[in-house]
Amino acid sequence: MHGFFLGAALFLILLMALSLYRAAYGPTVVDRLVGANAIGSKTVVLLIIIGHLFSREDMFVDIALAYAMLNFIAVLAASRYFHKRKGLDAVEEEITPRIHWD
Repeated sequence: MHGFFLGAALFLILLMALSLYRAAYGPTVVDRLVGANAIGSKTVVLLIIIGHLFSREDMFVDIALAYAMLNFIAVLAASRYFHKRKGLDAVEEEITPRIHWD
């Protein structure tokens, strides 16, 4: 049974690497925020799996919940910052200009 959870943990790490690529090289700010949020969500699941592997679910679930709350607050703060600083629509407009039909 530990082999299954170890395989799941390795698969999550692979998915986190793909999300890291999206967070680093995303074409828009929104893509980068989604990539960072996906990494945080996968980290929460990975912490719970690690807790099961070490038979310390109680401790790792608490750590995972605290990390999930911090991840949620960080993504909210970053999205508010980018929205107030320049506006998410303006940032996307620079990268992918819309065609205006007149």
